[in-house]
Amino acid sequence: MTEIDGAVALVTGGQRGLGLAFVDELLRRGASKVYATARNPVPSADARVVPLALEVTDPESIAAVAARAADVGILINNAGVLHPSPLLTADIDDVRATFETNVFGPLRIAQAFAPVLAANGGGALVDIHSVLSWVAGGAAYGASKAAFWSLTNSLRLELAGQGTQVVGVHLGFADTDMVKGVSAEKISPAQVAEAVLDGVRKGEPEVLVDDLTRRVKAALSGPVEELAIRIR
Repeated sequence: MTEIDGAVALVTGGQRGLGLAFVDELLRRGASKVYATARNPVPSADARVVPLALEVTDPESIAAVAARAADVGILINNAGVLHPSPLLTADIDDVRATFETNVFGPLRIAQAFAPVLAANGGGALVDIHSVLSWVAGGAAYGASKAAFWSLTNSLRLELAGQGTQVVGVHLGFADTDMVKGVSAEKISPAQVAEAVLDGVRKGEPEVLVDDLTRRVKAALSGPVEELAIRIR
């Protein structure tokens, strides 16, 4: 269980889409300060929001942010990228870039902030995955989220000794610019943020945000051929 009221948080990719919803919900629940990162951050009208420049594929950028945000107790690994090309026709550079941002980026963030969280009492690390961690149809993005999910499960074990709550989050499609071209039922970013922070407050290790994700999780023991989503 991690208390949000009065906490200091950091959200990667925190100035648009799902990340912005997390910032808003953290503030609504009483967070005293939220660092909102972006490649090119803009000022906020709310004094509780501290914009920080961050490139999650750059170790030096990550180290600078970890040094600047040494008071963080809740970290939300939200930043991600989507290149939708099918695997057989994808540019390998795009696949590599997907893994750099969606897998190695959040791992570097976790490595840099683990000592920060420990120094501040343990806190919480929240990793944003996807239903595509578990099903076919997401090409390089789905593969990267599957790898990220595996990392999160290992980090949960490695960080348990310092009292850090590690939360893996799975959802279908949030209504953001990143998936505006996807024809599928979508959930509002505000609903996602609310469900996730409910899970953080309750001490849950995993949050399944929507019905689609709960159905897929329940079907993981079934035939592998049925674990697919057709994305249009």
